Amino acid sequence: MTVLRVRGFALPDGEPIDLYADGDRWTTDPVAGAELVAEGWLLPGLVDAHTHPGAEAPGQPLDHDILRQDLQAHLYAGVTLIRSPGLADDPPDWFGHADGTPRAVHAGPWIAQFGQFFDGWGRRASLAGLPAVAAEQAARTGWAKIVIDWRVGQEIVPVGVLREAVTRVHGAGGRLAVHSQHPEGGVVAVEAGVDSLEHGMGLDPALLPRMAEQGTALTPTLSVITGSLAKAVAEPDSPRKRWYVSGASVHGDLTAAAVEAGVTVLAGTDSRPHGGIAEEIQAMYAAGVSPHEAIAAASWKARSYLGLPGLVDGAPADAVVYETDPRTDLGQLLKPRAVIVRGRRV
Repeated sequence: MTVLRVRGFALPDGEPIDLYADGDRWTTDPVAGAELVAEGWLLPGLVDAHTHPGAEAPGQPLDHDILRQDLQAHLYAGVTLIRSPGLADDPPDWFGHADGTPRAVHAGPWIAQFGQFFDGWGRRASLAGLPAVAAEQAARTGWAKIVIDWRVGQEIVPVGVLREAVTRVHGAGGRLAVHSQHPEGGVVAVEAGVDSLEHGMGLDPALLPRMAEQGTALTPTLSVITGSLAKAVAEPDSPRKRWYVSGASVHGDLTAAAVEAGVTVLAGTDSRPHGGIAEEIQAMYAAGVSPHEAIAAASWKARSYLGLPGLVDGAPADAVVYETDPRTDLGQLLKPRAVIVRGRRV
């Protein structure tokens, strides 16, 4: 197999680099006969840290053909690594490994209380049973995801139950993500010390320093939440409208404040169509996050959080190459010169 070569300026530092794909690993040792496929500005691959590929609509079953198409859409957008905190079912063995698809980590099906979440999706458990179900899931896949709040007025998972779930998931060698879009759920998540808070709409900004200190990441899924705001504003008055408008209206400010507070902020798109990570980066920038930090949330910082190094010797051979520095022109994210995953060009 031809050895691929890329060169240019590697982010986050912008230092010149010349890399060779030695199988699925980068090396800076020159390889005779290597094919120079692109040069320019290099990212260690983009990351979508909150995506649910493989089903056309909430509640529908996992379709392997749709799953592959969704993963390819991510890859064509420069996403070489995804995290799926919730899938319609356990994915096939090739998920995260097949040629023409990104690397992937996942939490298996969502875990929720009876009577909550989308019918047909996820696993259900009583409050007393949630910690054991989450630990079993994390032992299989490395992650578990609990829906700790859902509709207005519905019961929120108590902090004691969630704290036990964190303890048992960590004891199984895994990490715990939670879905929360209510202020009370955000308090419970931070108090319990979860590994990542998904959405976090309505989160009290006063909790951000504690999140930074204890290492709780925030995946704000900003573009999908703010993108639904105009529709919510046009709805007749209701508790749901007041809840959504109040949280979504300040979600951009919360995201920027989280970055400023030193919280690990991860970029995630959440919904269809897949491959929209550039929109999430743009939404963060529009909210006041610097281009450097917005791209970091979708690249080197997210990869580090998920256990993968950047553009260094021995790192996985993933990269996206752009003509110019995307930090000075976020539009570059829509037109990569080359996307490489597992040492192969897409």
